[in-house]
Amino acid sequence: MTADEPIPPAALTPAKQAAFDWIDAAADSLSADHMVLWHLHEPAWREYRSAAWYVARLRAEGFEVEAGSAGMPTAFCADWVSPAGDGPCIGAYAEYDAVPGCSQDPVPYRQPRAGHHTTAAGHTDPHSALGMGGLTGVLALQHAMAKHAIPGRIRFMGEPAEKMCGSKPIHASHGYYDAMDAAISFHPTSLPALSNTVLWDTHCGCYWSKVFTFTCPEPQTWGGAGDRKGAQNYHAVARAPAAMDAVVMMYSVTQATKENMLPHAGTWSLNEAILNGTFATSDNLPPRFGEVQYAWRCPSVAMARQIERVLEANAAHVAAITHCEVRSGWVTATRPGLANHALAATTYANFRLAGPPRFPEEARTFAREIQRSLGHAPDEDPFPDNMEQLVDPREGETMIRAVLPPWQTNYTSDDYTDYTWHTPTVRLYVGRPVPRPPADGSVLPHWCRWALGGLPAAMDPMFLTAGRVIAATALDLLTDGTSLDAARAEFTRRTGGGIGGSDWLAPLLGANAPAPIHYPWPEWREGPDGPQWPVPPRP
Repeated sequence: MTADEPIPPAALTPAKQAAFDWIDAAADSLSADHMVLWHLHEPAWREYRSAAWYVARLRAEGFEVEAGSAGMPTAFCADWVSPAGDGPCIGAYAEYDAVPGCSQDPVPYRQPRAGHHTTAAGHTDPHSALGMGGLTGVLALQHAMAKHAIPGRIRFMGEPAEKMCGSKPIHASHGYYDAMDAAISFHPTSLPALSNTVLWDTHCGCYWSKVFTFTCPEPQTWGGAGDRKGAQNYHAVARAPAAMDAVVMMYSVTQATKENMLPHAGTWSLNEAILNGTFATSDNLPPRFGEVQYAWRCPSVAMARQIERVLEANAAHVAAITHCEVRSGWVTATRPGLANHALAATTYANFRLAGPPRFPEEARTFAREIQRSLGHAPDEDPFPDNMEQLVDPREGETMIRAVLPPWQTNYTSDDYTDYTWHTPTVRLYVGRPVPRPPADGSVLPHWCRWALGGLPAAMDPMFLTAGRVIAATALDLLTDGTSLDAARAEFTRRTGGGIGGSDWLAPLLGANAPAPIHYPWPEWREGPDGPQWPVPPRP
């Protein structure tokens, strides 16, 4: 399909009408479900209650569910086969991880959740509504398939740790996406000007992450550390630099070399987090153990590998200097996204059919109160107009390309991109309401978005719209006789023959990669006073 060729309209079939009617009838209960998930707010790799909620719900709806898929305790794979018979498999997914340090009540001023401190996790995008959009779509699809005797299968994946781009490369390496004939990836819009659209060419790029673990197993062999003569005490001998210095030096030397990793080479970033603070001692014994995590985003695999080479070299030199051993372990390594115009066109046509979200006055009143609490005069309409407007994906592509160098083919990061190398995949954005930026040019605090994420009037229209688009698109793929064939043919062409083809990029972590669940990720723990957040400690 060319840039000038109009996207044909989608037909409102009886099956699509049945899906839309089901969503309308279930809207109140789906809204309540979203609030259950929003209030769980569990961080990456530790979403135990959230995953259990989905597993129980999907089993109650007749899905066969594998809990703990690909060795990830908070992942799942749910399958349903139509009573009308087997057929093409349509995939979708839920995410449900929250972000440490983002605790916020659904109130129009800065306030952590009741009973929690500011360092507790909170939903930001929010993944609570992202997951409900996917669930709404597949349950509406299931209802329509059963009512209208449509053969086919649904595969609904539970994807933990998306904020680390964690589970999808693992699921991909274990083959969970190979059985899908097409997949639909929904996300609340993160590109304000492209609030209601699908991506066309410029999909997300690479997100790689490693943990570097420094250990000092024999500190006594450092220089004069073992020389103790006469009455000399251990406290008076030289002490190996060891793990604490290693973590500090790794941070410092990487900061110093960052400009020399990929100088002036498009949009990329590198971030770090200390997972273990090297376990302080009260003696002259050096800290033996420390860990630092690095995560980097960039457009291409070649750029990602260059950053990795510098990090590995830095770690080796730091270990030698500090009398440590070092090992690195993967958290994730995603592939850059692969476009599929045929599936994007089918999805956008159904977006036009379903219509953009419409946000009620309750959401606007809440947003005006946010503006007042920040000291700004409230707007008559506090939401940008494009929150309720569709954007043709070719127009959206032009807007994305306007901020990128011509050579850059991918932008930002998200691990849905691993789906795109195993099955035709579309990236669906639906408008997520955020107050207009202040007239004085100041930036809105992040808590404004987090607060709106817990307001049903702001979230329900978004995820219910996503459900309509997902269900309608999937029904076209299963019934119209052309959409799925076109998407599959394009996938085969772009990969040079499909999975394993000449242009296909295999999972970067290799086959059957282990999940990085063993690292000390932050989590809730039940204590005598209720849920406790052990990292960091309560103020």
